[in-house]
Amino acid sequence: MTVTVVYDNSEATELCAAQHLYLKPIAKLMINVLLPESSEPMRPFSNWEVLDQLKSLICPDQFTTVRLSKSTKDFIRFEGEAETRSLVQILKAKLHGKIIKLHGLKTDLKVVATDAQGEWERFPREKEASSSDGAEEQDQDKSPDSIYFEGLPCKWFAPKGSSGEKPCEEILRVVFESFGKIKNVDIPMLDPYREVTTGGNFGGFGFGLQTFEAFIQYQESTDFVKAMESLRGMKLMLKGDDGKALACNIKVMFDRTKHFSEGAIRRRNQERLKLQELEEERKKEKRRDEEEAARKRKEEERRAQEKRRRARVRRRALKERDRHRQRKQKEPAKAEAARIHPV
Repeated sequence: MTVTVVYDNSEATELCAAQHLYLKPIAKLMINVLLPESSEPMRPFSNWEVLDQLKSLICPDQFTTVRLSKSTKDFIRFEGEAETRSLVQILKAKLHGKIIKLHGLKTDLKVVATDAQGEWERFPREKEASSSDGAEEQDQDKSPDSIYFEGLPCKWFAPKGSSGEKPCEEILRVVFESFGKIKNVDIPMLDPYREVTTGGNFGGFGFGLQTFEAFIQYQESTDFVKAMESLRGMKLMLKGDDGKALACNIKVMFDRTKHFSEGAIRRRNQERLKLQELEEERKKEKRRDEEEAARKRKEEERRAQEKRRRARVRRRALKERDRHRQRKQKEPAKAEAARIHPV
């Protein structure tokens, strides 16, 4: 997930005022630099040398980001992103049909600039959904109604003032109910048992922000369609109280896993029950181990006390024997003294 600072939010539209969340259009331009068909040898040149020429053509405007998308013997393709779609049109006018002249290269390079078509999964409508995988778990007349999100920043969906950064299902519901009434929401990260079954792979990190995935099911398929169309080609933007804003790319897909189907819910509940039983068994085993350890400690302490008691008894016996021996040794001397000095 890429998080960027937003300098121009004039094209952003409100998503949820309570959470200061907006939708900002993705503004991208595809730039193809056509390489000449020539049998004559050309001096080698780098893609970045070409990019420098492109940047000089749009000066003083500039891209927020630009990357090499593809390089072949026929063309070099760059993908540039700008702050706004209106700026993209300005940049396209500056680039499209222009000629690049590289030092030491006899043949000029032509630039073709077009609006970039972002990756967007086509989702089935109406009964078309029933022919997809897992259709046996779905009514034949049921239209698609669930969306899968990936790359949502945890902090942007966490309760205000909370010490942690765990997202809140209620906040997620409030944010996306701007498109219609929501029937179900699910954030797998919040289920500790699914963290065990999947290894806890429910998100990632970007620009220092932890992200999460989520599933949302709308009550009406028309609201699902409205949400999908509204989120198409959009970034999620957070505007701070100070007016500064951040935007991030999020992945929005039609849920093909039938996440909220009875079968899927039943499987998750069964897995959760098994894990709960295993956890309870581990707790019992831990208690047994702790009780056994406590018993052994008490037994060791009892043995130590018995050993100390025996040692004390032995020392007293030795002392008593020594005193008895000393008395025996003194008795002949006393008898001899009494004989020599009778009273």
